[in-house]
Amino acid sequence: MRSVKLIALALAAICLLAALAWSQGGNPPASTKESGQTTGHGMTAVEQTGTSDETVKQEIKTLQGQLMKAILKSDTSFFEKYYDDDYAAIHGDGKLTTKAQEIESFKSGATKYESIDVREAKIRTYGDTAIVNALVSVKTTVNGKPYSGDVRNTRVWVKQNGNWKLVVFQATRVPSASQ
Repeated sequence: MRSVKLIALALAAICLLAALAWSQGGNPPASTKESGQTTGHGMTAVEQTGTSDETVKQEIKTLQGQLMKAILKSDTSFFEKYYDDDYAAIHGDGKLTTKAQEIESFKSGATKYESIDVREAKIRTYGDTAIVNALVSVKTTVNGKPYSGDVRNTRVWVKQNGNWKLVVFQATRVPSASQ
């Protein structure tokens, strides 16, 4: 079971890398369209399920908004419901955390967000996978260390058994103009 989750995580990472390469001027892989994976019948997986690309993007946009509110309120019930059991986060300081560690960090108050301002966000869909790239300005304290500034982040959502789950989060601090 663990190896299946590792394979799924690796595939999500591959999708992320493909999306990043594509967004920087590369060409999309031959079997990938912006609206989903081709099925061999000329239809994408999104089209086969009857859900349009725009509907999926709206679902993810709504979930992203709910996530930002949950982070600001330290509402761990949202994390319990929407973070995959194999969720992995790589933070701006390079630390890797799991779902359980993230939840505990918010519950204990070790992580506390004062503000999150989403300045840019782009959602790409690939069948039952959605990748969100964003630029946010944050004001937070983690383990007693305050941070205020811009962060670029990526979140990977995967639809499992009809429900969207957050499987990967990665953040990179954006250096200030004076750095």
